[in-house]
This record gives sequence, C-alpha cells and structure tokens, in this order.
Amino acid sequence: MRHLELVMGIPMSVDVRGAPDERAERAAVQEAFERMHAADRRFSRFRPDSEVSRYDDDGEPSPDLREVLGIAARFGALSGGAFSVRRPDGSLDTDGVVKGWAAQRAADTLLAAGLTTFCLNAGGDVVVRGEPEPGRGWHVGVRDPSDPQSFRTVLEVRDGAVATSGTYERGEHVWDGRSGQPATGLRAATVVAADLTTADVLATCVLALGRDGIAWAAEHGAVAVLAVDADGELLTALQAAPA
Repeated sequence: MRHLELVMGIPMSVDVRGAPDERAERAAVQEAFERMHAADRRFSRFRPDSEVSRYDDDGEPSPDLREVLGIAARFGALSGGAFSVRRPDGSLDTDGVVKGWAAQRAADTLLAAGLTTFCLNAGGDVVVRGEPEPGRGWHVGVRDPSDPQSFRTVLEVRDGAVATSGTYERGEHVWDGRSGQPATGLRAATVVAADLTTADVLATCVLALGRDGIAWAAEHGAVAVLAVDADGELLTALQAAPA
C-alpha cells in the first residue's frame, strides 16, 4: 500500500509491504497521518492559534510541547548551545525537532498496529522498518546540494532513519544558537540514526556546529554522518564500534 498526503506544507508518504489485513493497514495509516496533522496544528509557528504561537503568552506547555522542549534542551546542552529552538529574535521555533518527532510517532503507530515493513518519507526525512525484498534494505538517496536531479550517494537502510538538513532549498534557515548568526559552514548534513527524532535533531545540530559537528554527532547517537561543505567536499563519520 502506498499513500501520500500534504502535511506541514510538504509531501509525506508511506509505502507499506506485506500487511496481513488490508482494513487494519488502512486504519493504521490513517491514524499515523492524523498524528502528523495534529502535530502541525499544535506546533506550527505559521498558525496564530497553535500552541507554539501562543506559548510565550500562555506559558504552560502541554505534555507534547513539554516533551519537544525537553528534547531541544537536551541537545542544546549537548551541543554547547549551538542547537536552539529560540530564533535570533527570541521567538519559539520548534521546527528543528517537530518534523522528525512527529514522523517517528507516526511510524510507531504503524509498528503498534503490527506493520513491520514500511518506509515513511516525511519530506525527504525517512524512517524505515524491515526489508522491501528479502536480502535488500530500503534505498534512501542523499541529494547533491548542487544538483536537485542528482544523488551524492544512496544508502541502504533497515530498521533505522535518515534525516537531512541543508541550505540548498530554504536558504540559511538554520542558525547557530551560540551566536544567533546563520550557520554557513556546511551546505548539507545527513544523519543516519536508530530513530527519526534523533536523526532530525542531529542533522540540524551538525549544520549549526559546522565541520566540528560531524564527529560530534557520531558520538551522540548518529550511526553515520555525511556532510557537504561550502566547496562541495563530502565529509563523513561513522559511530565508533563498542569496545
């Protein structure tokens, strides 16, 4: 089963394989997408009635916002302040956490319904489970920042997640929380991790930290990191194997 919807202003899709019950499969997919729509309603800074838009006035976070702010605080501390959900003007912007967090919750909904083989694509950030064919993982392309029609590499992933943060589509939209200035050292950062919440936040951290963030991310939950610097050089790091 393949399904596509526009969520958070971007196309999100799911490809489910081998589900034993078609009716239950459709119900699970519907619930998964509703969880992402609900996250958009709560966290969008473009909706004046969203909780994020009202937070600085109301001040009392819901359990979901408390969880998201907790994730942000943790990675803010780990990155020495480079990762921040406060924009340079002081306004709250949880985009660096929410898309991956919401998509991972949607994937968890599919898993809870007994769906064990799927690829959930949230605007290019991907969480996968199982194998689409025996002996082969899901193929996830990593776009070339200089050419939207080309891939720098294609990853084969099973039971994991891939997220990319870059400047090539939205410009310099990621800032270094330590200085309040746009992050300019890298053009793109891709992180492979066990879950999409971690992969998405770490990709943003790497972009904010610059070249120093590549090895840092491999020490803080990334299975692999791929980054492209301003000169187009591909830089990589792998998580250290346990001793």
